[in-house]
Amino acid sequence: MSEIRIRPARPEDEPAIWEIFSRVVAGGDTYVFPQDSSPELFRAHWIAHKPFVAEIDGEIVGTCIIKPVQMGLGSHISNGSYMVHPDHHGKGVGRALGEFSLKHSREEGYRAIQFNIVVSTNEAAVSLWTKLGFRIIGRCPGAFKHATRGYVDTLVMYQEL
Repeated sequence: MSEIRIRPARPEDEPAIWEIFSRVVAGGDTYVFPQDSSPELFRAHWIAHKPFVAEIDGEIVGTCIIKPVQMGLGSHISNGSYMVHPDHHGKGVGRALGEFSLKHSREEGYRAIQFNIVVSTNEAAVSLWTKLGFRIIGRCPGAFKHATRGYVDTLVMYQEL
């Protein structure tokens, strides 16, 4: 297995990140972004947050953003969003991005990480975050309109650093 390398995204990475973003949101099963999200929305809500990328043998296979969950008096808690290219599921990319975000958040002085919307039917994500030490601290009934399952719950997951 090749090593997964995580680094800050560069401007020339945008097309590869867009491919991941557009394929993931098109599924309508894990992210609140519209399934037909535009490049402008992508730039405003992903690229603007200075993403990181995960590479295997120089190919971008995943991306994440790490930012404060709130401004001002809530800025000591980080929030992360993660996407793995569908062709690279099951290769440890999500785990590598999650572990990176925990380390990065500690280094940046955050006191915890909070995920505000983890779709309850996204079993792979819920399982991964639980294995990495996150706990479910809240459930929002019917808060996500899943493309095939209708309204499903979302979870708030949290980990102190």
